[in-house]
Amino acid sequence: MSRLFRDVEGGVLFPRGSVVCIGAFDGLHRGHRALVRHAVERARALGVPAVALAFEPLPREFFAKDNPPPRLMLARDKVAALRVLGIDSVGLLRFDAKMVATPAEDFVRDTLVRRLGVREVWIGPKFHFGNRRGGDLALLQQMGPELGFAAGEIAPVHVHGERVSSTRIRELLVEGNFAHAADLLGHPYAIGGRVVRGRQLGRTLGFPTANLRFPKTPALSGIYATWVHGVFEQPWPSVSSFGTRPTVEGVEPLLEAHLFDFKGDLYGRHIEVEFVAKLRDEVKFNDLPALTAQMHRDAEQARTILNEQRLRATA
Repeated sequence: MSRLFRDVEGGVLFPRGSVVCIGAFDGLHRGHRALVRHAVERARALGVPAVALAFEPLPREFFAKDNPPPRLMLARDKVAALRVLGIDSVGLLRFDAKMVATPAEDFVRDTLVRRLGVREVWIGPKFHFGNRRGGDLALLQQMGPELGFAAGEIAPVHVHGERVSSTRIRELLVEGNFAHAADLLGHPYAIGGRVVRGRQLGRTLGFPTANLRFPKTPALSGIYATWVHGVFEQPWPSVSSFGTRPTVEGVEPLLEAHLFDFKGDLYGRHIEVEFVAKLRDEVKFNDLPALTAQMHRDAEQARTILNEQRLRATA
């Protein structure tokens, strides 16, 4: 069975049929998870694969190339998380000019029916697809009986009376309201990846860091108190910088985590950096001594915040 596919062209991938859920799935918040779990449940009941269809790049990124909007999650992490939720195959369909021009009716016939052998398709509230956003639940339910599939929509998910959405979560992350964002996500916000080599400037300043690349526009930037997962059994306290590092003329977004009281080589290791509290915005300092002095203040503040959180958790 295909685990990951990018193309809409080719023969049928699931001859026995499939149950498909479609969405951006950015962040895989509680609403996304409700949709995915329902699709998995229906697929198990029918004895066919559960398939999640998403797009890469995200449609809103494609239409705003000059000023790409922020995203919560990289594609690799999305695929891994969907598999953990029980999805058998993930389609990261290439969102390009050809996809944009595809009428919704053609997408249903060629991709859902011919390529995926869909028996049921599930979408989230007010989801649209196809050229000029012409596809919706009504179209799916209109075409379904003729083409041999059923279609349905998952009700919105609310937490404390608030509708869960990726847009709202991005707003909360910008505000530094990580507790509220975690309520909507269903888990603390974290970014994972393999540690890569940087310029090793932090090491010369007394602050060696584990660096993760984020080759998209991130949903947040600044200096944070963080926990690092994946090094020890328990999360490790840290202070992290996420941004372009203007003092040293950085360009691409880089997440740099300094693990307190840690000595070791993490290159190539997969870690996750969990965000706890924002300390300040990223700023450009006049020189490296000024930057280093601020890094010491940041580290002390992060230690205090994380110690207090740990004490509350064990009280």
